[in-house]
Amino acid sequence: MGLNDVVLAERLHIGFFGMCNAGKSSLVNAVTGQQLSVVSEVRGTTTDPVKKAMELLPLGPVVILDTPGLDDESELGKLRVERAERMLAQTDIAVLVADGTQGLRDEDARLLEQLDARKIPYIIAYSKADRVAKRGAVGENALYVSAVTGEGIFELKERLGAFAKRLQNPKSLVRDLLAAGNVVVLVTPIDEAAPKGRLILPQQMVLRDVLDANAIAVVCQDTELQRTLDSLKNKPRMVITDSQAFESVARCTPADVPLTSFSILMARYKGDLRELVKGFAALRTLRDGDRVLISEGCTHHRQCNDIGTVKMPGWIERFTGVKPAYSYLRRGIPERAEGLPRDRALRRLYAQRSRNEAPHPPSHGFKRTDCELRHRHRRHARHPSPQSGAFSGHSAPAGLNSRKRAAADARKGIWLRLFPYI
Repeated sequence: MGLNDVVLAERLHIGFFGMCNAGKSSLVNAVTGQQLSVVSEVRGTTTDPVKKAMELLPLGPVVILDTPGLDDESELGKLRVERAERMLAQTDIAVLVADGTQGLRDEDARLLEQLDARKIPYIIAYSKADRVAKRGAVGENALYVSAVTGEGIFELKERLGAFAKRLQNPKSLVRDLLAAGNVVVLVTPIDEAAPKGRLILPQQMVLRDVLDANAIAVVCQDTELQRTLDSLKNKPRMVITDSQAFESVARCTPADVPLTSFSILMARYKGDLRELVKGFAALRTLRDGDRVLISEGCTHHRQCNDIGTVKMPGWIERFTGVKPAYSYLRRGIPERAEGLPRDRALRRLYAQRSRNEAPHPPSHGFKRTDCELRHRHRRHARHPSPQSGAFSGHSAPAGLNSRKRAAADARKGIWLRLFPYI
């Protein structure tokens, strides 16, 4: 993705919903001017949601979502309907396509209730207008359209454009915190989870926003941060780091230089940061067994040192000193802790590795395989070391708990530096 491209998450998502053979796919093709969806007289032709990123005037960059029929009664119909309803979580504006020859049906009414509950703006498009001899009155947010004659297509696009203007995000990532000429240091660790040959999306977006502010961006890894700061003539306006390197970056960053993370800036941009800070403060009230929801918007492949299922639980437990229970969501879909090993011994080893290494990247420079980890676990079982009390049942060396408490207090101090800034 280039710096001038509009990322998928920043595009307006327009979802077309309705019953089988209501004319959704025909309307999508008419609105986009492309044969985006397969069209036929056979019920249930659209079997899976179709997603297409494109430029659509007068809307600009959008993502068009064409969904299966909500009344699909085929063998796989229930799964298709579930996938269609799941697309509501990704929809900014909904177009309910109702067959103009039949009017609204019970399934249409149920969808409208879901849209109202989710506060998703919508337009009702009565399709097949060329076949409707006698038309009844429709509301302000409804109109007749025909994919055959083109009737109502231009007006539909104009109405979608009016919605789009109201939905534009007035916030900026970091631009409002900078002035022209300010120096911003971006810390981007390169570890086993980093994609090859590119920066991850939040880093790209923050970099672009810094450039749009006519500020100066200096990019380095966490291991080079001290030398980078020493090489600057004046102190930077701000340091922005990847979350997993926060502890090491905080040690190098002067106390009078604001420090934040790409994740915090994205939370500020996408959501209500004040409300999220209240959630962070709630960590202090956690007890053993309390339920913690970790919800992710990305769909990356789980790795052995995964940030959502390994590192974040490790950080929470180190900060709180308790063992909560975890639930996981990815893009609104509940999931098990996939990517983690199934057998209990290996799970304990992953957890121990998370406590020892998070938030720092592994020092060995490569990712251990499950086989290597199992071998390491067996070796611990045969020859326990004095420091391996978590596995062997031996007591830890004297004074270790006090050192851990001191380290935990230091980490709490680092995180508390965020509150005056945000």
